[in-house]
Amino acid sequence: MPSAPEINAGDTAWLLASAALVMLMTPALGFFYGGLVRRKNVLSTLMHSWFILALISVQWVLWGYSLTFSPDTGLGIIGGLSWVGLNGVGQEPNADYAATVPHLAYMAFQMMFAVITPALITGAFAERKRFKAFVLFSLLWATFVYDPVAHWVWGTGGWLRVLGTLDFAGGTVVHITSGISALVAAVVLGKRKGHGVQTFDPHDLTMVVLGAGMLWFGWFGFNAGSALTAGGLAASAFVVTNTAAAMAALTWMTVSWIVHRRPSVLGAAAGAVAGLVAITPASGYVSVSASIIIGLGAGVLCFFAVTVIKERFGVDDALDVFAVHGVGGTWGAIATGIFASVAVNAAGANGLINGNPQQVLTQVIAVVVAWVYSGTMTFVILKAIDAVIGVRVPEDEEVLGLDTTQHGEVAYQL
Repeated sequence: MPSAPEINAGDTAWLLASAALVMLMTPALGFFYGGLVRRKNVLSTLMHSWFILALISVQWVLWGYSLTFSPDTGLGIIGGLSWVGLNGVGQEPNADYAATVPHLAYMAFQMMFAVITPALITGAFAERKRFKAFVLFSLLWATFVYDPVAHWVWGTGGWLRVLGTLDFAGGTVVHITSGISALVAAVVLGKRKGHGVQTFDPHDLTMVVLGAGMLWFGWFGFNAGSALTAGGLAASAFVVTNTAAAMAALTWMTVSWIVHRRPSVLGAAAGAVAGLVAITPASGYVSVSASIIIGLGAGVLCFFAVTVIKERFGVDDALDVFAVHGVGGTWGAIATGIFASVAVNAAGANGLINGNPQQVLTQVIAVVVAWVYSGTMTFVILKAIDAVIGVRVPEDEEVLGLDTTQHGEVAYQL
């Protein structure tokens, strides 16, 4: 009779610390986004991330974790309801996901991923969405977009997992779904009043740099924590995460310097985040040299994506969520199929450069599925909410700012 899985204290300590690091990323995102908006919308933007931390934490405990990770219903599409309210999720390990840590620790770690993903979308509709519509959207999106896609890729029996999709820490699950949903949200809500006529300069770039630095710090839990053990794979994921972020920051700033004749502080911060996004799916599968190429690609592709989306297509994705997360996540997912190596992670697969071109096709299938599903569902959810309560604030409230009209408070008493 096989022995029961035993808890490893080191693995448990690392995973709980990583969960705390990932939790920090959501308020860090609030700072990053809050500094990018105008002064009259700082609190409303911070509130998006803060409120989602509370809302999705409860949603995850009540039904989100069960839908995502409980035993598959048989089609690889969604988990069941057997773990609703964390029924059966206790202090003993679950060998299907993490055999050396308490099941509750794994649940808590995954909860922080579920929290930050809808928070990422908020940058697209900043400065113009009704708070009550935001609340309803976040709850519905987490349930009908994040939970199913996460099950497909990470859940036992999930069809993309069975297909062989590699997504170590959420390139497809987190960044592509949020990035594509952000683009759809920006289109559905329409442009901010004055878009294309007046400038919407960031009101506080120091907040942006602070937020980016906190995100970079928290991302070590995001990626290295996804090893689920305190060992060599975690160390490898840690190093490639830092390297890709650094390379992308250097690349974005350099390209911006060439194009705009100035080394942009915002560009350096945005570039680091783009690199972090791109390395996320690959972090547990690629070498350090590959991470440099992934960071370089993210810096170039995401920089030009900002220009294309705003100038060529005229979409008011307020804080460039699609350009950074949608494009960066897509590049990272495909790059995983190119550079993955079983020498880094024996539980993964080789990619194109290591003799397995099929992995690129598998990654592309997952990317296309995530694009189509998350985009379609986001459109349906937003249109349904708009028909019932309306998604956008009235024009006069938008002019005054969401801090006072939605929350009755101001960020600064000057």
